Amino acid sequence: MKRTNFGPILLALAIFGILLFMPSRYLLPLISDQKVEHAADALNPAMFQGTALQKKMLEDKKYLPMYGSSELSRLDVYHPSNYFKANPDGFTPFLIGRGGTQSLVQFMNLATTIDELKNKKIVFILSPQWFTAQGLDDTHFSPNYSSLQAYELVFNKELKPAMKKQAAKRLLKFKIVRKDKLLTTMLEGITHDDMQHTWKARAVTPFAYTYRNILERKDIFQAVTERNIPKNNVDPHLKHLSWDQLYQHAEQTGRNESRSNPFGIVDKYYDSKIAAKLPELKGYKATESYDKSPEYGDLQMILDLLKQTHTKALFVSIPVNGPWYDYAEFPKERRQVYYNKIRNFVEKDGFQVADLSAHEYDKYFMKDTIHVGWKGWVYIDEALKSFHQAN
Repeated sequence: MKRTNFGPILLALAIFGILLFMPSRYLLPLISDQKVEHAADALNPAMFQGTALQKKMLEDKKYLPMYGSSELSRLDVYHPSNYFKANPDGFTPFLIGRGGTQSLVQFMNLATTIDELKNKKIVFILSPQWFTAQGLDDTHFSPNYSSLQAYELVFNKELKPAMKKQAAKRLLKFKIVRKDKLLTTMLEGITHDDMQHTWKARAVTPFAYTYRNILERKDIFQAVTERNIPKNNVDPHLKHLSWDQLYQHAEQTGRNESRSNPFGIVDKYYDSKIAAKLPELKGYKATESYDKSPEYGDLQMILDLLKQTHTKALFVSIPVNGPWYDYAEFPKERRQVYYNKIRNFVEKDGFQVADLSAHEYDKYFMKDTIHVGWKGWVYIDEALKSFHQAN
């Protein structure tokens, strides 16, 4: 009777086990430099909901990570990703974020790369509309949530216990997190100090650890096989212009592209989203305020993490569209309360703020009601260049 040879099966299982449980950093060399370069302005959610490409990017000094939200996708010719292709200055902006990636989502991003962030430079764009009374909701959190990053947080030994506990409490407020019973058990083991939750978390830790590793390997596989096509919207006419000339050029572009309305909003957006319902939008922000919000607590976690890693960060404070917010009856005095608060909030922890709030009435600074564009990007380009060149 012929004996079954289990040798190949056992070898395959051994290799699988090694690949599954070996530290993921040993697999990062599988990701080519070209993959990272193509991801810099691809704005692929798989990249910023993962960890591998971000860690690989932070190993290369040529990249300047830019964390933000929906403004990052406004890739006109003045956008840093395109401007610095026309005018190379020793760094490449690497975009991390899309609509809804507010402070908690970006904290998760930063926490997963805590080792790689040490002594690096990053840019973080702050949007006023994040700081509503409700703060980040399920609608905006769920599409940007990363199961991998949540499991990474559970096993992150670099995060201080108080910070990890605060983050775990925040995560448990969202439905998409609570649907994962394994993760919920692990997070409750962090947030509760009693033995019942502690032992339940310990009991499922091997399963959570294995699942985290599976998610890591999936992320690395996606990074290796990703086929991002580089985006180019470069205007060669911007090459070697002085800053004054560049501001004039951007102003002319804004003038040409926003002729249909008095708010400086790009025609295409105004005509399709606003014009037909303009009367009913009068005063729709009359009761809003950006003074009190759970967002401040989420932002504080980011500041604390960056202090821990000695990261040099430039926070860019974006204004709102002044004429539009006047029409919406969100008064300038109330807006100024937010601008002052956010600047003081960040500066108290020793971080630099590029405060652009004085430009909310500048024509062609904003591209729509809340997103920076044209001249606004030029101001940010100049701030980025100064920040990168500074010691």
